Amino acid sequence: MGDAAVKVTRVTADDLPDLLVLMRAYCTFYDSDPADDELRALATAFLDEGSGGTQLIARDDSGRALGHATLLSSWDTTLGQRLAVMEDLFVTEAARGRGVGAALVEACRQLAAERGIEALAWETAPDNETAQRLYDGLADRAGTWLAYRLPTGGPAT
Repeated sequence: MGDAAVKVTRVTADDLPDLLVLMRAYCTFYDSDPADDELRALATAFLDEGSGGTQLIARDDSGRALGHATLLSSWDTTLGQRLAVMEDLFVTEAARGRGVGAALVEACRQLAAERGIEALAWETAPDNETAQRLYDGLADRAGTWLAYRLPTGGPAT
């Protein structure tokens, strides 16, 4: 799996300080800059099991945070089944290439299976070739669907 043991667990309140650092780094990677209170509200919301989402954190054997993933539950009408969506996956630059990303994907897959979900789906930016190398070794590409996003005009919180 790499040069150090990687342990992936569900995020708890004790993990929030490290998770927020990882979330900020993820946002910076994608040139996004949400307010700190928005990130904190999002991270805190996922602590509630009824939120429809779960956040996972990867740590090395010394407890250092290496990465995180966000897993959401959804449905796929065309398959007639529930679907798990890995919304975020981020590994710190220093930890890349050490099996952390694969460990996070596997933890998401296992959690989805425990919930009776038959498939795990995710997407990545077309220019994120590092992530694509990892993902291409783990799963088949799902097709040529285009992604859209429409602001609702509703409150951000």
